[in-house]
Amino acid sequence: MKFSDLNLIPPILKAAAEAGYEEPSPIQQKAIPPVLAGRDLLGCAQTGTGKTAAFAMPILQRLAAAPAPSGGRPIRALILTPTRELALQIDESFAAYGRHMRLAHCVIFGGVNQNPQVARLKKGVDILTATPGRLNDLIGQGYIDLKNVEIFVLDEADRMLDMGFVHDVKRVLACLPGQKQTLLFSATMPREIEELTDGLLHGPEKVMVAPPATTVERIEQSVYFVDKGNKRHLLAQLLQKPEVTSALVFTRTKHGADRVVRELARAGIGAMAIHGNKSQNARQDALGRFKDGRIRVLVATDIAARGIDVSGLSHVFNYDLPNIPETYVHRIGRTGRAGHAGVAVSFCDFEEKEYLADIEKLTHIRIPSVEHEWPMQVFEKEEKQTQGRGQRAPRAERAPAVRPAVQAQQQAPARKKLVRAAARPEKSEEFQMEQTNTPQRPQQDGAAPAESAKRRRRRGGRRHKSGGQGPAAASQAPQKKESAPQAQPQQPQKEKPANGAPRGKNGRGEKAEHAPRAEKSAKSAKEEPRFSEVDDSIQLIARRAPAQKYASFEEYMKAHEE
Repeated sequence: MKFSDLNLIPPILKAAAEAGYEEPSPIQQKAIPPVLAGRDLLGCAQTGTGKTAAFAMPILQRLAAAPAPSGGRPIRALILTPTRELALQIDESFAAYGRHMRLAHCVIFGGVNQNPQVARLKKGVDILTATPGRLNDLIGQGYIDLKNVEIFVLDEADRMLDMGFVHDVKRVLACLPGQKQTLLFSATMPREIEELTDGLLHGPEKVMVAPPATTVERIEQSVYFVDKGNKRHLLAQLLQKPEVTSALVFTRTKHGADRVVRELARAGIGAMAIHGNKSQNARQDALGRFKDGRIRVLVATDIAARGIDVSGLSHVFNYDLPNIPETYVHRIGRTGRAGHAGVAVSFCDFEEKEYLADIEKLTHIRIPSVEHEWPMQVFEKEEKQTQGRGQRAPRAERAPAVRPAVQAQQQAPARKKLVRAAARPEKSEEFQMEQTNTPQRPQQDGAAPAESAKRRRRRGGRRHKSGGQGPAAASQAPQKKESAPQAQPQQPQKEKPANGAPRGKNGRGEKAEHAPRAEKSAKSAKEEPRFSEVDDSIQLIARRAPAQKYASFEEYMKAHEE
């Protein structure tokens, strides 16, 4: 069968011939006629069999046959894809197949400035290829209106309708009109995804060219059982073989992709990485260099496994086996495209044997193993370290923990003793020896030691008004109190008017404004007698001045006992 047998218009046949297409693939033979008829379609075929052309060619023909509505150029066909790279590739396919037609196409995706994309949308677009995130953003900003969409395509349907994209797809579906043609294409179609698509398609034409998740027969598959630490040595050795003209290396994580690039650089092999942490410009630059042959090795995560078409790719290396079996089919499908042969090599350590069993169960193929100089030597799973960085030892091996604050409180008294001993040399052992050897003066009854008097003064006690400064004066003060316990405080005398001025008048004959205040102070002086001497022992009991003071502590105790 030829493309002319599919009822395609001459501009599309001419573009297909210029692209080198001679015969349609099985998915193209079965999908193009129902799409031209306007029916919904659920297509499942092997990766690299031309699914993009199976919906791009009939869409171009249908839009060219139906004139655009008046009042501008609205969006009439929407293609939703999971990745930016796949969106760019689909837009390039529309440009190639519709080069002889007057239909405008555009692609939008995140990770880049939206202003150029908005400017292109304002000029008018017939066919829009987009990723869900940027499409929902521009719809929310009012730059995109989907009410005139006639054909809706969901490429890589299993990935788009997965748990991570189902909400974004539902938001897009809410903006689409109820009457439209819906097409779903994917290389894998699990039963769960088929149940989800039942609500999107109305009487669809199901096209199953090959059983789901089957690999291309021309791809030579092999597996190397190797420990995780020797994978880098094995990869560097295999990449140096002359038959490896171009290689796409897949890792499970983004940091793993960067690490493989560094390890290959140490081995003298130039490589670049593409993953989600890279900017869109960096990813496009790395992919462009790889397609042009400027670099021979490209390391990528699964973001590049869906729909990326690299012509002449000779080898695919699974540095880490995927934990999802369907992902393996998409990975190795990057090679052996368009009828060409390819090689898929997988590295498998002991922990990845379960993943290998799931892959063989899905593909119904026993992948042959290859012997090498780094055979597997670890036959048990690595136990996670229970005492790693920042982790505690088991309770049985751990000494009783002491909090830093408690430990500091326990050590504080000893430190204070050392500081006091250093600051006060009189407290040293020599000073204590001298104190024990020298006779001390006998203290009189009621006399307080000089050291205690100093401490009382430091605690806020008032100084003696007798004029004594020092221990001698402090020791003599109680003796004076005992000698004259009946002494009465002197009453403060009122000041007489100066220069013989009359009472209530000052020297200039003016009224004394502060006379009432002076009288009040005199009354308070009468009510609160003042003593010339104050015992410091009373100040230890109450910091404030008591209402009545006593000559000695004994008198104070006797007064309160009564």
